[in-house]
This record gives sequence, structure tokens and C-alpha cells, in this order.
Amino acid sequence: MPVIVDFPVAWGDMDAFGHVNNTQYFRWFEDGRLAYFEAIGIANLMETTGVGPILASTDCRFRVPLTYPDSVRIGASVTDVQDGEFTMRYVVVSTTHGRVAAEGTGRIVAFDYRAGTKATWPESLREAIAKLQDA
Repeated sequence: MPVIVDFPVAWGDMDAFGHVNNTQYFRWFEDGRLAYFEAIGIANLMETTGVGPILASTDCRFRVPLTYPDSVRIGASVTDVQDGEFTMRYVVVSTTHGRVAAEGTGRIVAFDYRAGTKATWPESLREAIAKLQDA
């Protein structure tokens, strides 16, 4: 995975059943997604063109229930880049268990925030993704 971020599992991440609540995994996916976006310069693209990402769909496959205390490594990568969308892959690895705790994907669509319509990715963004994926 070209982008990896680390987070501690917080006591407040757990639910009444004594394990990390499922919504937290989607927050971790978001953290990985935003770190990836920073690495490819999404903020600059949005500032100059008005085109940016919007999450169209997401899913998660839970593998190991996590509890406090623990820490996780969230990996993010991009696959299947097309003119107006790409797929992100996320992996959450538990430090305590030493294995994958969850995996997920997200479909990211290009959106022109100025016009309020779907858009296409500029070639510069496609190149930034390819460069980061190859790093």
C-alpha cells in the first residue's frame, strides 16, 4: 500500500458489546483516503479547477474484532482508474493481533463542485496516482 497511517484504538471507539464499533472502521478508511488525497495533491486540484472527489459507495469486510488497547495501521491504495472515477482499497491491520482486522473499498467519483455535476479526472491527477502507486 503506498499510503499508510497509524492510529491508536481509543476507549471511546468501542461499543456496548466490548469491541470497536463498525462505524469507526469507516472513519479509519476516511483517514486513509484523506492521506492518499494529500499525497496526490487533491486540494490543489480542487482549488484550481473546482474538480474533486466525492465518495459514491463504500463497503467493509470485518475480519477480527478489535478492542482497546490496540493500535491500527490503515493502508490505502487506488485501483481501476477511469476517466471519471477510481476505486480505493483500504486495509486495517491490528498491531496487537498482527493481522488484517478489516478490508474495504470505496468508489470515488470526480465531481465539479462549481457546476454541481460529475466530471472527469484531469490527466495530471491520473499521473499523480500512477506515480504514487508505483513508488
